[in-house]
Amino acid sequence: MSRNTLGLFEAYGIELEYMIVGAESLSTAALSDQVLKAIAGSYESEVELGPISWSNELALHVIELKTTGPAPDLAPLPALFQENVVHINRLLAPLGARLMPTAMHPWMDPLTELQLWPHDYNAVYEAFNRIFDCRGHGWANLQSVHINLPFNGDEEFGRLHAAIRLLLPILPALAASSPLKEGVATGLCDTRLEVYRHNARAVPSISGQVIPEPAFTRAAYDELIFRRIYADIAPHDPQGELQHEWLNARGAIARFDRQAIEIRVLDIQECPAADLAICTAIVRVLQQLTDERWASLADQQAVATEPLAQLFQAVVRNGEQTRITNADYLRMWGREESQLTAGQLWRELLDQIDPPQVVDAQGAFPLEVILKEGVLARRILARLQNVLSTDRLHEVYGELCECLADGHMFRKSR
Repeated sequence: MSRNTLGLFEAYGIELEYMIVGAESLSTAALSDQVLKAIAGSYESEVELGPISWSNELALHVIELKTTGPAPDLAPLPALFQENVVHINRLLAPLGARLMPTAMHPWMDPLTELQLWPHDYNAVYEAFNRIFDCRGHGWANLQSVHINLPFNGDEEFGRLHAAIRLLLPILPALAASSPLKEGVATGLCDTRLEVYRHNARAVPSISGQVIPEPAFTRAAYDELIFRRIYADIAPHDPQGELQHEWLNARGAIARFDRQAIEIRVLDIQECPAADLAICTAIVRVLQQLTDERWASLADQQAVATEPLAQLFQAVVRNGEQTRITNADYLRMWGREESQLTAGQLWRELLDQIDPPQVVDAQGAFPLEVILKEGVLARRILARLQNVLSTDRLHEVYGELCECLADGHMFRKSR
């Protein structure tokens, strides 16, 4: 995001991560450097292709698509991202590979399959690996969506950060897509966020409680978050390679270097239309929060971290079926009920804000599919019907690859 020029909701940065897998085996394929070399002519970590760029991630089987610069409008992005998915699949076809969606590979063994990006920037990845041992699902097997939202100065930062903290706990009720790990149903809708929560256990302050602390100025953020992280990592990082803002692994991180907050708790969906429909809904809700539609700024900023973290962990487990019984939290949304499910709360919020409708390649509305049939994790489990054989997993995740390739929603029944 451009520094010091963009205010609240004047532009958006969107990042989508995908797995590269064998076209037939659907097992992970460490080919992201080959894709980037095919388009750039050399091993580059990032390639700009007009409004969308491609880049590497820590794991060599993951590739990221992102807006090249701040996008002034979300509406064109589903089609642009879909075009780039098709482009990458064309490059992968001669290599016997394709892209797979969802936030975790369903049978990957990270202990044996992880290959780190070996080219430029490798020193940082090796430092992470030395300190945290990246051969775990929280590093090696996770694909997410990031939303970058700009702010201009402390006042806008304080409004945006307060709103994002309030919204973070219920985001998995729209976006959870990771019900499996190593071929087993984990009992969680969002296994990615559970492993993410623990991936920096060697230095717990890096992730904190995932929900950020109540810091509403740059000075407060430095005091409560950055100084603690940098002090705690220092004994493990004597060269200071990791002492940067991106070391912070909370569910939303302040990037003062580019005057933006990056939301990181969204699982990748089955197609860009679904991801951008969710992003559009989130932006609309945050706009209303920062305008104090349902609760004053003072009330939003007074919400403690612990109850938000408790709700977040419940939604990680149960997705849209999570029963919210915290009446104080519901009042932040203008609700007087003693309890609501997370799905019901989302339905009522979306009815009030009426976000622009994104459609998939078959004319379906992704948000309606999610609200009616459940988060993608629940739809995957419905299709598996408790049959977790190799053949059944291959069939369901092969269909998810087709959803991504064609740009349409995955339904809980055919």
